[in-house]
Formats: sequence, structure tokens, C-alpha cells
Amino acid sequence: MKPTISIVIPFFNCPFIEQAVQSALNQTYSQLEIIVVDDGSTAHAERLTPYLSHIYYLGKRNGGTASALNHGIRHASGDYIAWLSSDDLFHKDKITHQIDFMLERGAYISHTNYNYIDNRGELIENNVAPSFSTTVDFLRSFLLANPINGCTIMMKRELFNHIGLFDEYLAYTHDLDMWFRVMLHGYNISFLNESLTSYRWHRGMGTIQYRPAIEKEISITQARYREPLQQLLSQK
Repeated sequence: MKPTISIVIPFFNCPFIEQAVQSALNQTYSQLEIIVVDDGSTAHAERLTPYLSHIYYLGKRNGGTASALNHGIRHASGDYIAWLSSDDLFHKDKITHQIDFMLERGAYISHTNYNYIDNRGELIENNVAPSFSTTVDFLRSFLLANPINGCTIMMKRELFNHIGLFDEYLAYTHDLDMWFRVMLHGYNISFLNESLTSYRWHRGMGTIQYRPAIEKEISITQARYREPLQQLLSQK
């Protein structure tokens, strides 16, 4: 029997939310639950009304993306967790291809390639994830940037029992912090080189609005993990 996958969609005042939900509902994989976590929205929640009979809708006080993800994970019943941002889209075969890839390898966590789309959902660029020829190159890249798009990730839910949930004190780098902890606990992050997620660039996205604060927090997070990551690299 195929494992159940929980797709967690954090939502806060996003005008693209119904497109994200529809892309989750369009999955060719049948063993799914879709959890939308409303992180205290004051706008666009009505867009979810037609979907309420097809999703698990959880409301909470505003606390940021990490808290919304954690809230969804705590309520998830799936064997695996996938994260979809409310302004992004999954390709219809995303879950099918990624879970097959993970089961074949016995992987606890994996990420995939992805595309850029614009405000209207039109393709800007295909296959934008960086690729690495060796594991060492992949690990070393975390000292300079975050090479993983969080919405391409799928994780075995039991992994959180070993490494903990997302750090809710980190407004922007909760994902980067998580990947560091995954690697330092000895788990390989497998890469499926297929573009199965569309990442939307638009004026309202946090990456644009809060760039200085994001860059500052990235530097702090990288500094925190630099020494243990270098120790890990010395063992490779």
C-alpha cells in the first residue's frame, strides 16, 4: 500500500491561495491529505470557500511561516510531509514522482528542481535549481547560499522526531536552519532533477519585500552552523 502524503500549505493574505490548493488537488497521487494553515489572515480567506470540503482548514493566530508549518505538521496524519507555499504551484505528478524516487532509495528527505513563473503564472525560466557534481560541493554550497527551495522538499514525518520541527524564532531562515540540522544529523538530502514545482515571482513576495532582513538572518544562520558543517566536510 502506498504511503499517505500530507501537503501543508501555510497561508497569510495571499491572493494566489486557490491556485496553490487547486494544484494540490490536481495531483495524480491518490493517498493525499491537504492541510491549509491560515496564519491569522485578514484578506483573501474567502477564496478557500469552494475548497473547504476537500481540504483540512486550520486557523491560528499570526505567528509566521515556521509556526504555520509546525501547526500543520502536528495535525498531519501522512507518512510524508510536503510543503507548498500559497503563491506557488505543484506539477500534477509532483507527489507521484517524488515519493517513488524516495521509496526506491529509502530516502528520509529529498528535494527537486523547479521553475520560475510570473504573477500571471507564465513560465519565466525552467530548471533553476543549482546542481552539484559531488556531495561535498552540495554541502559546501550552504556556506554561501541556500540551494534548496523549501516547496520542493518532501520529508518522512518521523524525521521530525529526530531533529525537531522548524525554528519559530527564525522569520526567514527556518528552512535553511532545518536543512543544516538534517545534514548534521547524518541524513542525505536526495535530489530529483525534475522541475515539479513552479515558484512564483511577484511584487508582494517576502523575498522582495524583506530582502535586507532576510540577508541579515541568512548570515547569522550560516555563521551558527559554519563550524559544525566544516567539521562534517572534513569527514567526507
